[in-house]
Amino acid sequence: MLKMNRVFIIFIFVLLAVGCSNVVKNTEGSTLLVEKQSTIKGKYEYCNNIKDEKEVQNIKKIINSINWKDAKVSMVYPPQYKFYFEAIKEKKPSEDISYDMWISPRKDKIELVREPEGNYINLNEKTSKLLFKLLTGDNLN
Repeated sequence: MLKMNRVFIIFIFVLLAVGCSNVVKNTEGSTLLVEKQSTIKGKYEYCNNIKDEKEVQNIKKIINSINWKDAKVSMVYPPQYKFYFEAIKEKKPSEDISYDMWISPRKDKIELVREPEGNYINLNEKTSKLLFKLLTGDNLN
C-alpha cells in the first residue's frame, strides 16, 4: 500500500511538472512580411519585414479582433499591399493565409481581404491608421 502511494505521488508530481511546462512562452515566433504593389502591374516588391515579436503580436491581435464578413468582393484594382505571417523556423507562410490591403480613395481607411477564405472588412479610421502604421511604418493620409 505504501509503495502504491509513492507511485501515485510521483505520478501526480510528473503530471504537474509537464502541465506547468506548457505555460512557457512560445519561442518559435513568426515574422510578418509586407509587400507593396510595384510599378509593374500585378507584381509586388518587398516593403517591410517585421521581426519584433511585440509588433507582430500587436498586428495579430488587431487581425484576430476583426469581425470578418463572409463576402466575395471584386475590387476595381489590385491591392496596394499584401502581407502574411511567416514562421521563423520553417521560413514559409504560416497557415497559407495572406491578406490583401486596399487604401480608400480618401486615404483615411483600409479594406482587407483574407485569402484564401475571401473574408472582407472595411476598417474604421482609427484601426486603419494604427494597422497601416504598424505594417508599413508610414502614416495613412
